[in-house]
Parts: sequence; C-alpha cells; structure tokens
Amino acid sequence: MKTLRYFPVLLRRRLTARSRCFGALAVLAALMVALPAVAQKPADAGEKPAAADKPAAAKNTLPPLPPAAHVDQSMELNGRTLHYTVTVEPFPVYDKDGKEAGQVVVTTYAVPGKDRPVTFAFNGGPGASSVYLNFGAIGPKHLNIGNQGDSPSDPTTLSDNPGTWLDFTDLVFIDPIGTGFSRSMVSEAETKKMFYSTEPDIEYLSRIVYDWLVKYDRLTSRKYLIGESYGGFRGPRITYYLQSQLGIAMNGVVLVSPYLNPTIEQNGDLSPIPWMVTLPSITAANLEREKKLTPEAMADVIAYAEGEYATTLIHGYSDKPAMEKMIAKVTQMTGLDPEFVRYSGGRLETEAYLREVHREQGQLGSIYDSNVTMFDPFPFAPDQRASDPLLASIIAPTTTAMVDFVTRVVGWKVDARYNALSYEVNRMWDRDNDLRRGSVTQLRQAVAADPKMRVMIVHGWNDLSCPFMGSVLSVNQIPVMGDPTRLTVHEYPGGHMFYTRESSRVALRGDVMKMFATH
Repeated sequence: MKTLRYFPVLLRRRLTARSRCFGALAVLAALMVALPAVAQKPADAGEKPAAADKPAAAKNTLPPLPPAAHVDQSMELNGRTLHYTVTVEPFPVYDKDGKEAGQVVVTTYAVPGKDRPVTFAFNGGPGASSVYLNFGAIGPKHLNIGNQGDSPSDPTTLSDNPGTWLDFTDLVFIDPIGTGFSRSMVSEAETKKMFYSTEPDIEYLSRIVYDWLVKYDRLTSRKYLIGESYGGFRGPRITYYLQSQLGIAMNGVVLVSPYLNPTIEQNGDLSPIPWMVTLPSITAANLEREKKLTPEAMADVIAYAEGEYATTLIHGYSDKPAMEKMIAKVTQMTGLDPEFVRYSGGRLETEAYLREVHREQGQLGSIYDSNVTMFDPFPFAPDQRASDPLLASIIAPTTTAMVDFVTRVVGWKVDARYNALSYEVNRMWDRDNDLRRGSVTQLRQAVAADPKMRVMIVHGWNDLSCPFMGSVLSVNQIPVMGDPTRLTVHEYPGGHMFYTRESSRVALRGDVMKMFATH
C-alpha cells in the first residue's frame, strides 16, 4: 500500500494498481489490567512544545464542547412505528498522567427495552467521521448520496431508512479525533503521537467503547462492531484489543469494504494476485452496465480469476497462445478497447482503467464505484488531476445534513467546524509498518480466541478501492475454526458504499439480522 485509499475514507487518488484502499476496510482483558497510556493520567504539564510545534494553547482557545443533548424521535419501519432517543455527547480522552488530551463525540440511537444488543460503528480514512455509516447505511435516517447523478447541491433531506439496524440493536457512532466535532486538546506533535498512528488509534477508540459501556451500564449487553474501509482495518484490531487487553468480548463483527490485507497487493510484476483482485470488480462494473450482473455471473468471474487467469499470468510469455487467449477473454469480460487490454498485457491498472472506461463520454469513473462518473476537467493531462467523482459529490451533503441534525434537531449547540472527511488528519497520519501489515493477524486471533464470535465481511462488487476479491483470497487462507459459517464474505451490487443503493442496504440488513439471531 503506497497511499491511503479508504472510503468515507480516502483522500488521495490511486497511483498504481497496488495502492488500493488503505483501504483503499472491540474490549477489557480484565478490569485490573493497566489501561492504555492514552487513556490514563497526563504527562508533565510543565513540558513545552518544540519551537516548530503548534502551541497547545492554540487548541484550547476553542470554545468547550457542550454537555450531552438528547431528543426523542420516531420512524416507520416495516409497517410499525419505532420510537428511539438520540444522544450526542463528548467523551474525554486522557493522556498517561490523567490530563484531558482530547474529546471524542459520540452519537447514540437507543430504543427502550431490556436486553438489547449494542453496535459500535467506525468509519475510516483515516480522517472520516461516522456520518457515512450513520446516514448512509444503518442509522434510522437516510440521506441519498453516492449514486450516479447525485449532486452536491441536491436538497439534504433525511428520510426513514428501511435498511436501519435500530430495531434489533442500539447504535453508537464514534468519530475519531480530528473527524466530526471530535478534537485534540494538545499540540500538533502530541496529537500525531497520541491519535494519528496505528496502535494509539486502536487503544483510545477501544477505551471509548469501554467507557460508553460503563457509563450506560451495558457491560452485560450483547456487543457488536461495524467498521468501514479503514474502519474495517480498525475492526479486527479493536476487537482483539478489547478482547485481550480490556476484557470486553464482541459477539460479532461486520467489516464493510475493509482495508484488511495490503500484502496481497505487492509485487505485481511477478505475482498474479494484484491483478486477480482487480479484474473481478472491473468485470462487475461492465456486467452492471450491460444489466447482466448476478451472483451466478460473478461466480464464473471469480472462478476464472482464481484459475485460468492466474495461471496464464504466472506463465507469462512462455505460453504466448495462452496470453492471446487471456487478452481476448479479459476484453470480452470488461468491455474495454481491445488495444487497451493488449497494451496492458491483461493487467488492468486501476487509474488507467478509470480514465479509459468512460473516455468516449469525456468522463472519469470513481475508484469507489467506476459506474459513478463526472466530467473530466483535464481530459488531455497525462494523469488524473480531478477529484474522485464520488468523493466530490458527498462531502457537502453529508456535512450539511449532519450539522443540521446535531445542532437543530438534537439541539447540541456547538460553535465548531464539522469534518466529514478531514484532509488534515489524513496528511498527518503516520503510515507506520504496523499499518502496512494489515489486520488479518488480529482477525485470526480474535476468531480463534472466541469460538462463538461471528464475523461478516461485506463488499460491493464494483469497488476498486478495497476490492472484494482481496477479502475472498485472504479468508481462503484462514483455517476453519469450528463452525465454518462463523467467518464469511458477502458481496452486493454497488461499490465501496454499496449501501447507498436501497436494495443492497436492505439485503445487508437481512444478512446481519441472521448473524445476530445466531448468537
């Protein structure tokens, strides 16, 4: 992984076929275990920042975040009225000496009733707030965004969400530091150290999950976690950290378009795997344009990618007839210009594909769903210079909708900027070696340690940021540990945010309800 590529999550354009979703993707070992350094008591308050560092005072001049605000709401779901309470509130984060170092804003949707499960939700980026899972996927209200033809200036009208999970689980949306209204209260250098690298990020977010459970007396509730894109990278790590260090066990985990395993994207000059990962999603987009996208059609695509395609790439030009056959097959599968496929050697580099697939219309495809397009303002430039089409269309409506909901509907009056997707957080993030190793190790360990925990990995077929085939190949290598249905991969029509399509969102809801009912 050479560049961050997540979604509600990713900020830079993809530069090579192997720089995907940085994807591109939960709780207390024992109450007596020492708490993570970021969540305890603060460092020497007398220390002064280095000259080049931004002074902490610059952060603390911001008005304090308000206390919790609540509002009662209702929605219509499957012919009945569902009543719930929305709470918006900050949770403090402390440094190792007990000094408050940041505030994490959490939005909770809760339905009255005993023994209800609770689900914690994270998006990715790094730098994305949880608004995308909230208003896009599983919250009680839905905002139409992310589909072909949607405009940033469309009315930001929230409607009842038929794909919500709220009738079978309470929902807790967590905005990491620097996203949403969540903020650091320390200098820039300390912010990077405490919040903007792999392990500290996992530790303080796990502690927020723990603190919420303690505050609301929900330690004995059934507990679930959902993470999207880089949130899907966080998911296995938070689950395992909570399980092994904080003594809190998740009953189930849902990873949405996760950045899970960057190692599969390496060495595309020799390995067929990076191209095996890309080809099925490109083919899915073409099948969708031809109105032929079905699970049966995609099963044939996956079988070809895992079999004859991979073998032909390995043999290379030592078997020229097989190469010619493969190039003809890839051309037929993708609908691309035969010369483009030939000059690519059947290896379809993502950014080149996104410029080529809609070139005759003067448009670019999105890495998150190549059938979501916009006009290319620089069609003759050697490289893509425009923003990603999908990202360009969603920031304004999600920001407007969330700020209006929090401040006007819930009444949490705050004088601060809302970051639906923070380029500053993404810029400051430490791309450390731990991040490059992905989260498959923690996924294996968490599943092995709890024979009842279930994990669903879910993808949209058209996603080239975090392609579904990467998860398929990764899960194929994980040993079966007890019930083989405990760890599964599901695909749906759509892209990285496949849930923007109502049919896929409702299908996801049905699959997750079955998972909840199993444990």
